[in-house]
Amino acid sequence: MAVEKLQGDYTAQYLLLRDYAQELLRTNPGSTVKLEVESEPNSNSETRQFKRIYICFGGVKQGFKQGGREILVLDGCFMKGPYPRQILTAIGVDANNGIYPVAYAVVESENTNSWLWFLEYLGDDLDIHANSNFTFISDRHKGLIPAINRLFPVVEHRYCLRHIHENMKSQWRGDLYKDMLWKCASATTVPFFNKYMDEIKEKDVGLYNWLQQIPPKHWTKSYFSGRAKCDVLLNNLCECFNKQLVRGRDKPIITCLEYIREYMMRRIGVVSRMLDKCDGPLTPGATITLNQIKQDASQLNVVYAGQNKYEVSGEGHNQCVLDMNTKSCTCRKWELTGMPCKHAVAVNWDMVRYGMEVDIPKAWVDEVYWLDNWKKVY
Repeated sequence: MAVEKLQGDYTAQYLLLRDYAQELLRTNPGSTVKLEVESEPNSNSETRQFKRIYICFGGVKQGFKQGGREILVLDGCFMKGPYPRQILTAIGVDANNGIYPVAYAVVESENTNSWLWFLEYLGDDLDIHANSNFTFISDRHKGLIPAINRLFPVVEHRYCLRHIHENMKSQWRGDLYKDMLWKCASATTVPFFNKYMDEIKEKDVGLYNWLQQIPPKHWTKSYFSGRAKCDVLLNNLCECFNKQLVRGRDKPIITCLEYIREYMMRRIGVVSRMLDKCDGPLTPGATITLNQIKQDASQLNVVYAGQNKYEVSGEGHNQCVLDMNTKSCTCRKWELTGMPCKHAVAVNWDMVRYGMEVDIPKAWVDEVYWLDNWKKVY
């Protein structure tokens, strides 16, 4: 009785869902709340049974569009209690490479139909259309893949490498196979990807043939585009968010939804207080990453090759060509992440050494990592 008084009644809260949805819309202008019901098994009944609810807050929606990072991680987790269901989530990446919860829904189960329903509303909220150049990351759920292919046929759909590895472990266990898989996935150019795949082929033809069945555009950086300015291989952003919801997933429906909303609100407050203490052109995470890149760049040699191109070499006689006309490098890391690679930083220093007018390396960082952009999002 005490627990019911504190958390609410599992059955009674379904009767209050319409009022709850209206209150969310009243207190959060610009939000989207969709409630779907279905007929009861008894055809003579005048009531309807809850099926799904989708929520995307107006402020969060605007913040995601301000961020300029067109990437979302999709995942689902179980909702416990006497009426078990699934919570579907869409998580973005902010300028500090932190999680940015965008939308969530409670559905009957994780299947193609529920994912279609969720993604249709998500696409409408974020202006993602059938011909949009967007990026999704998922765990290859059998209901999600056909839903994405149907609604967004031209998007870049990355598969979480951890889930690929989990499937792989049923036949190929051990750190050796895991490291070989990660080398292939982390390769940023096709020649290196092919080289590492050949190493797998020499070690185990069966694993090579198994990996060949998964199109490389879904799991290796060498085939990723640079549209998202993010080269992540895992959907751990969603898993991090789902972990925060553990204590709310066994609560009655409205109590659970409020648990999610309050977590998102608290997180925005934490980031806002962090922003007040930040100083500099880049976010704290981007600054740390760039400082590490600078350390790596100090060991490189630069030779001007003419036509605004530079040859950069380092240990092992590995050479890359950096084109200042297009601000691109043959290692592809600059294009993939929006963060200058070590070759770009080395060229920057070489240009300064010869008296050329050039911005500091921080100015070559894509604006998705700028502190001002982070502030706009929140």
